[in-house]
Amino acid sequence: MYNVAITGTGVFTPSQVITNDELVAAFNAHADLWNAENADAIAAGDAEAKPHSSSEFIVAASGIERRYVLDKEGVLDPTRMFPKLPARPDDAPGYMAEIGVDAAGKALDAAGVDAGDVDLVICAASNMERAYPAIAVEIQQLLGAGGFAFDMNVACSSATFGIQTASDMIRAGSIRRALVINPEICSAHLEWRDRDCHFIFGDVATATLLERDEGLEKPHFKVLSTRCATQFSNNIRNNNGYLRRTHDQMEDRRDMQFMQNGRKVFKEVLPLVSQHIAAHMDDEGVTANDLKRLWLHQANKTMNDYIGKKVLGRTPDAGEQPNILQDYANTSSAGSIIAFAQNSNDMAAGEKGLICSFGAGYSVGSVILERA
Repeated sequence: MYNVAITGTGVFTPSQVITNDELVAAFNAHADLWNAENADAIAAGDAEAKPHSSSEFIVAASGIERRYVLDKEGVLDPTRMFPKLPARPDDAPGYMAEIGVDAAGKALDAAGVDAGDVDLVICAASNMERAYPAIAVEIQQLLGAGGFAFDMNVACSSATFGIQTASDMIRAGSIRRALVINPEICSAHLEWRDRDCHFIFGDVATATLLERDEGLEKPHFKVLSTRCATQFSNNIRNNNGYLRRTHDQMEDRRDMQFMQNGRKVFKEVLPLVSQHIAAHMDDEGVTANDLKRLWLHQANKTMNDYIGKKVLGRTPDAGEQPNILQDYANTSSAGSIIAFAQNSNDMAAGEKGLICSFGAGYSVGSVILERA
């Protein structure tokens, strides 16, 4: 059995930003248009008027202040309210591959590793641009990586599940290096016309390079332990699979985009995640006092604050549990990796931290690290 290390991370951040104020202005204009078009049905009691949103509501509900997107114009068009991402020809790189390659290149540069020395590429994300061929294989070709590649989908936990999968292969000796890439184009599967969730997601791509921990001299984090768990729930879902194109393919079905029963998610996910982390730490002999940092899934500030307090047994100090969702919003599987990439260089040798992601499934994955 071999030991595993994270030697590099990379983050692709889109150039376009939507602030809460911009998003609210577009959403409220959309609501006004919809209410005017459906005035008779609303008056008859057959439909409910769409309420306005506000920046204050968004911050209070999530802690989000802005988000990066691949296309701002389409999202902010009150008559459209979804991004304009035209289909690309088959001989051009796909959107996910393009941003994934950018993040992967940064991770490789940080580690000083050539793409040709990578044995495995995993594209792990909450929604794939197409069913097949695998996005990961396209990324592998664009990078010039060796070995093999495949896609994974475990919703918001895809990154940690990908890290465990790659780590297990490295430990077993079947590969030496792996790239786990998380290209999350969440703007494409968010329902921007729904006040309850129109502010949640943003776009981004992250990459994590894992290597066999054997004579490494460059800065790295030892992967001490990984753990994953799932429990089926329909409280976070997206039904837009290939069976959508049936007899009702022209119907504008709300369940074909992101759906969430927020109250049940809070009630059920918070104890699930807290207990998962506590059991993982206990089995590895890691105490709360041993943890320098928690890099949590960036879904909601209230959720993260709750989990941080449960894990540490106290309110986390500034910097112990970094949040990035105020700038990036929820970026699904990429969120915890952004938090790790941006808030880990200051850690000293021997200091430990924990990456945790959680989401639809339900799914939860955790990774215990130690700075080398």
